[in-house]
Amino acid sequence: MSSSPERESILVVDDSPSMLEVVRRNLTGEGYQVFTSAGVAEAIEVLEGTHVDLVITDLKMPKISGLDLVRHVRENFKDTEVIMITGYPSIEGAVEAVKTGAEEYLAVPFTDEELMSAVRRALDKLHRRRHGWAPSAKRPSPAHGLIGESEAVRKVFRAITKAASTSATVLIAGESGTGKELVARAIHYSSARSSAPFVPVNCGGIPEGLLESELFGHVKGAFTGATESRAGFFHAADNGTIFLDEVSEMSLSMQVKLLRVLEDKEICMVGSNRTRKVDVRILAATNKDLPTLVKKGIFREDLFYRLNVIMISIPPLRERGDDILLLSRHFVTKFAEELGKPPFRFSDDALQVLRSYDWPGNVRELENVIQRLVVMTDGDLIEVPDLPTLMRFSALRKTGFTRTLAEVEGEYIRNVLASVGGNKTRAAEILGIDRKTLREKLKNVEKSLT
Repeated sequence: MSSSPERESILVVDDSPSMLEVVRRNLTGEGYQVFTSAGVAEAIEVLEGTHVDLVITDLKMPKISGLDLVRHVRENFKDTEVIMITGYPSIEGAVEAVKTGAEEYLAVPFTDEELMSAVRRALDKLHRRRHGWAPSAKRPSPAHGLIGESEAVRKVFRAITKAASTSATVLIAGESGTGKELVARAIHYSSARSSAPFVPVNCGGIPEGLLESELFGHVKGAFTGATESRAGFFHAADNGTIFLDEVSEMSLSMQVKLLRVLEDKEICMVGSNRTRKVDVRILAATNKDLPTLVKKGIFREDLFYRLNVIMISIPPLRERGDDILLLSRHFVTKFAEELGKPPFRFSDDALQVLRSYDWPGNVRELENVIQRLVVMTDGDLIEVPDLPTLMRFSALRKTGFTRTLAEVEGEYIRNVLASVGGNKTRAAEILGIDRKTLREKLKNVEKSLT
């Protein structure tokens, strides 16, 4: 079923009372609101007076045929889908029904599962058109940059509201590209500290030898090259919030020092013996499984518990349903405006590909794909062949379990690079590795191809 919060309404049209009752009972049992009509004229009266999401109609009926009803719906009710059923199946009938506008064609007898599958496909297509790409649809209003209507994202919104009302430490978990920093910013700017600084720090992007100095500052002469005293990120974030992204990349020695800050609310600059009180809220994020790292001795258990006062888990994009379409529309509008181009639209088939693709790079990958399409596309309609190669079906692509791990990894790396136009920094972010590791893997890929 669609994820629409209201019950979908379905009109079943058939001159057979027994068929009407069977279909009505099955649909009602699945939670749909069901209307029934014994003929086309009566069905049109229902359509004129009641909003209907889906019409399921028999083909052969006295006086006015089901095909005439399909044509009537298509030309008068743009927000209604149609499924054709018949006890007289033929190739010609199926082709004519589809050409006339029916979404599905079911031959009697059909199973309950075949009926429900057809209904779900038709309603899902209707839902995508309404919420993803209806011409009159409004651009979604981001909540602190976060866009989504799925229950998974609503759960995150609720957690943000609760976290913003306290000063407790928050651990934000999620795959690379899911928007962990956006969540951190939402917490900060919804909190009592919103007028104070928000300082993001990528712990994985700072060399280990410099991380302590960057976080806590250093005094003049603390090490070679320290020609003057310099404040650190914790000084800059005083009275505000510091966001420690990729906190799992900290060494054990740095973890001890961070733990001391959490416990004592004090920092000590490198090269100094004096401590200084700071009033900083700590938000941390990771794309790793910290409990597993704790068991392996890679991450301190006491630090984990200190960080994990409030846990917010961000769902991967593949679990967010039609949020993919909302985000796609948002990015199309955004990048089209930046380039001064009219926004394009996607064909139904292309929308289905976007909806069903696994999105290993999550929202960041989707944004990159849409930006590339906006830049490279001149037309006003995106079809499946316009999408990146890795998103399209290929009959020649190897499938099954016949490839080595190196082959699978190599193909995936090449596909990710293709999706971001060869941008190695973006590709490394999506893959969850640094640029040095990516370069090494690319060398191995090139060797395997020669």
